[in-house]
Amino acid sequence: MKYKLEWKYKLKGKNPVLFTSDWMEGELALELGGDIEKSGKSAYLSFTDQMGTSWTIKEMKKLLTEIEEEPNDLIVYFDGGFDKSANRGGLGTIVYYRQGKKKFRLRANQVFDEMESNNEAEYAAFYYAMTMLEELGVRNTPCEFRGDSQVVIKQLEGEWPCYEDCYNRWLDRIEAKMEKLALLPQYTAIPRNENKEADKLATQALEGKIISSKMQII
Repeated sequence: MKYKLEWKYKLKGKNPVLFTSDWMEGELALELGGDIEKSGKSAYLSFTDQMGTSWTIKEMKKLLTEIEEEPNDLIVYFDGGFDKSANRGGLGTIVYYRQGKKKFRLRANQVFDEMESNNEAEYAAFYYAMTMLEELGVRNTPCEFRGDSQVVIKQLEGEWPCYEDCYNRWLDRIEAKMEKLALLPQYTAIPRNENKEADKLATQALEGKIISSKMQII
């Protein structure tokens, strides 16, 4: 989660001037806010997170202590593979996140039966990623989703209409899960060569190689 500072600078005999910072990490925002407060020149000071919630400096100190061990700075890669002969989908997902001072990577895949197309497998892979986030305990935070499926990315963004009932059912499930977890999603379409790891996991799932791993990134 990133934060921005907003404060009013006191000027003698004049109205205070309002300043707003760029987005920054919570610890840096709190440090800068503390310096501004110590200067005695601030008529007003607040912190706003990416979810639109505002905090006082006292609330910010408590907040950072409470969320230190919660997963944050989430980047999710997803990909789906399709076996037409068996109507099966291979789902691959990687989740990068930070928890406290440490960074981690989760890798997992799964097979899903009764798939109709590769596009449906992509939707299923995205939903599978959402279930991983839920199991991880992710709540009330921004999350970037990266995939090479233009169909899934553009329809989730609302830029492309969806006319297929099958895809609409997946969209409904994804949006319901997104609302339940109170995530602020960012969708990024990437080239296939930047999604090789998720693609490999999807292929391995179709080959019967089920993977579930967690590692710390040093």
